[in-house]
Amino acid sequence: MEREDGILLRAEERMINWYPGHMAKSRRLLQEQLSRVDAVIELCDARVPMAGRNPDLSQMLGEKKRLLVLNKADLADERSTRAWTAYYRSRGISCRAFDSNRSRAKEITDSLAVLTREMVERQAARGVRKTVRAMVVGIPNVGKSTFVNRLNGNAIARTGDRPGVTRSNQWVKITPYLELLDTPGLLWPKMENQEEAIRLAYIGSINDQVLDTQLLAARLLCTLRELCPQAMSERFHIRSLEGDGTALLEAAARGRGWLLPGGVADTERGASVILDEFRSGKLGRLTLERVPEEEQA
Repeated sequence: MEREDGILLRAEERMINWYPGHMAKSRRLLQEQLSRVDAVIELCDARVPMAGRNPDLSQMLGEKKRLLVLNKADLADERSTRAWTAYYRSRGISCRAFDSNRSRAKEITDSLAVLTREMVERQAARGVRKTVRAMVVGIPNVGKSTFVNRLNGNAIARTGDRPGVTRSNQWVKITPYLELLDTPGLLWPKMENQEEAIRLAYIGSINDQVLDTQLLAARLLCTLRELCPQAMSERFHIRSLEGDGTALLEAAARGRGWLLPGGVADTERGASVILDEFRSGKLGRLTLERVPEEEQA
């Protein structure tokens, strides 16, 4: 069943996909620029270290030097982030966690220096001081522009708390010998794994306008009931955590006083606030994915 505007009503009945025209253009631009850069910084949200990585990028990047950054680490569970960092490093992937509000730019520039040391030394042997150029890539709303601004020290790149703010490539000088290319967020045309797609919707990497946010928030509440029941109960003043997601959403709306005339629970407003508060970390530091069991120590 659908609403008249055709927007998704039940996540279980239709595929979640969001691949607007500008992403196809961004993909072409990214491929054109790859030959012009020495390394790639791939950002993913530390709360979804697996679902938050575009599977198409590995094929596109080929053998290009790459640094994987688990960004927004301040919103993720610290222990989980350490486990995920170790997981990727065990696979030969240069990986580090980063908080664009508090981490130091030197952590990233030093990691890039290690990745590009050989090519820099080759140029130095010829008497050339090489300027390293790196491309910053990732799915929408993982903080690429904020990350670039943090490294630059100024608000150079345009930022926003919604996906799709960056629509074009932008070069930003970080040091006299390091330049970064900020690129638009890029998803993949067809999301086969719908569980992962829902996690991307939770963190705001898929435009809310193509989703039924009430169903999304109801499902998120069921997830939060497993991850942080006490914080969820206290934040939304929910007395009982029993029932399905719809019941939890209505309980949260009533608990926070989001009511329509006649005392009807305003679940539309409730859904919007619940998603915003989760995304901003007001329920605590949470990671939605675990390292595969066979990989854990």
